[in-house]
Amino acid sequence: MCGIVGATSQRNIVPILIEGLKRLEYRGYDSCGVAVHQDGGPRRARSTSRVAELEAQVAQDGVAGYTGIAHTRWATHGAPAVHNAHPHFSHGTGADAYTARPARIALVHNGIIENHDELRAELQAKGYTFASQTDTEVIAHLVDHLYDGDLFDAVKRATLRLRGAYAIAVFCRDEPHRVVGAREGSPLVLGVGAADAGENFLASDAMALAGVTDQIVYLEEGDVVDLQLGRYWIESRTASAPHDRYERVERPVRTVLAHTGAAELGPYRHYMQKEIFEQPRAIADTLDAVQSITPELFGDGAYSVFKDVEQVLILACGTSYYAGSTAKYWLESIAKIPTSVEIASEYRYRESVPHPRTLVVTITQSGETADTLAALKHARSLGMPHTLTVCNVATSAMVRECKLAYITRAGVEIGVASTKAFTTQLVGLFLLTLALAQVRGRLSDEEEAAHLKALRHLPVALQAVLALEPQVIAWAEDFARKENALFLGRGLHYPIALEGALKLKEISYIHAEAYPAGELKHGPLALVTDQMPVVTVAPNDTLLEKLKSNMQEVRARGGELYVFADADTRIESEPGVHVIRMPEHYGQLSPILHVVPLQLLAYHTACARGTDVDKPRNLAKSVTVE
Repeated sequence: MCGIVGATSQRNIVPILIEGLKRLEYRGYDSCGVAVHQDGGPRRARSTSRVAELEAQVAQDGVAGYTGIAHTRWATHGAPAVHNAHPHFSHGTGADAYTARPARIALVHNGIIENHDELRAELQAKGYTFASQTDTEVIAHLVDHLYDGDLFDAVKRATLRLRGAYAIAVFCRDEPHRVVGAREGSPLVLGVGAADAGENFLASDAMALAGVTDQIVYLEEGDVVDLQLGRYWIESRTASAPHDRYERVERPVRTVLAHTGAAELGPYRHYMQKEIFEQPRAIADTLDAVQSITPELFGDGAYSVFKDVEQVLILACGTSYYAGSTAKYWLESIAKIPTSVEIASEYRYRESVPHPRTLVVTITQSGETADTLAALKHARSLGMPHTLTVCNVATSAMVRECKLAYITRAGVEIGVASTKAFTTQLVGLFLLTLALAQVRGRLSDEEEAAHLKALRHLPVALQAVLALEPQVIAWAEDFARKENALFLGRGLHYPIALEGALKLKEISYIHAEAYPAGELKHGPLALVTDQMPVVTVAPNDTLLEKLKSNMQEVRARGGELYVFADADTRIESEPGVHVIRMPEHYGQLSPILHVVPLQLLAYHTACARGTDVDKPRNLAKSVTVE
């Protein structure tokens, strides 16, 4: 989602700020901007175009400076417009606001301030004028109002007034070579520069600082950090300090070899297509260290945790939620452990019945998903201490918050619509299922060997599925002319149908819904006409004959079926029934194979419709606000 980069140095840091924004572009954004301390105060450039256009604007306007902040914004409060783009300024009140003197405060912000209306009214009463509809501008004016010659002190006092989630970076007209950052509920990292350069950095993601520094400090909840030339310090509202007081804290400096988002596309048209085809390698890498099934795959102490738990609670959002929904079938059928799956954004806002012997499993690609982090904390507050995450980023907040973890090795996923992160999550969840089954005495040596053999064969099996791309492209030409689609699956493959529908709507903007095929007659059948393509996931499992009956219900109403069928299902192409034959049936791991042609269908349909595949409208990659 929104991205922050900040720096203070003895060299022009504009190229660093711009490059940092480029590395964060994959998250998705509506506008971008940069501000530096120049000619006695803040000077900025903002754009509702891409970072490349901002870079050209900065060069044309001669924006340069030793201290500065930059931002990519995904709109929450206020439309995607230049006046709402960050950085925001505060000119103070009285004479200072009505002279040609530069603004005093420049600020960027990720997150949402829940009491912004209350603070806005208070500040307007004090004479502050607002130029935007954002909650962020409230923070800039609040810091200005509290400023009394010490920016660090003003930011600390301002954060005591804020309710909600935030990561902020601020600099002041009157204190060159100083940037102050603060975080609560939204990620922020400190980058420690080389000692001889005397520079320090802030960013919402260590990736933004790749190539600049690999010395990273992960700021914790409630931290406020003061960056100056050659030094920094951190204060926090710790347990030993009064609620309205900060005290000095030390945070470890870690060496982080951040991957760059500026990967080469090679022969592919889009990152999404590239990432779909990277799935065999991503799964192979995710399984690389797995020689046998053991709880220690998930961290030290996993055996005692797994031995103690009696049920599983999965918390996730979006595509990760569908991964969890698939895992529920595995966990209950193989490990025989009761499992519930909750949408993270809903879970903490309802009354639930906690059980202390629950394994709380979070699933997140970025490890920074705000709703999932909040749901995890809520689960812990209810007395459920056993926590585990399946995550793609080893240095993320989620991995630090959970006792146990399985780190998938999908690599950087730039396309907003998740593909390889999803299939590697499924691999991690299947391994979790086997480990729990083993501890519970539900997995024999022969079954373990068979499952491991199937897992190791997945990359080869996926290559055969990817070879179906030309056939999928032919279907996509038909889909591109439609405005609605229905996806059907049964049992273990119902969540895969949900994921296929999500992919199509995300990037092609075709309205798509998914249902358990047995539910057709309970309502969705009313929508079926010859203009409603019905995509059917048809593995050769115990529900196949039931699924065939549901398909006949569609044909009897004139619906057009598009079927991904296993080789031995005896489903043949005929008028109104289009069949793509899957290379092989894959048993319990079949969802990992069947989702890939659904990804390809969404991708090629979007290409045929000419949409922005990697950056679909209104969406962001890492959702760091609620």
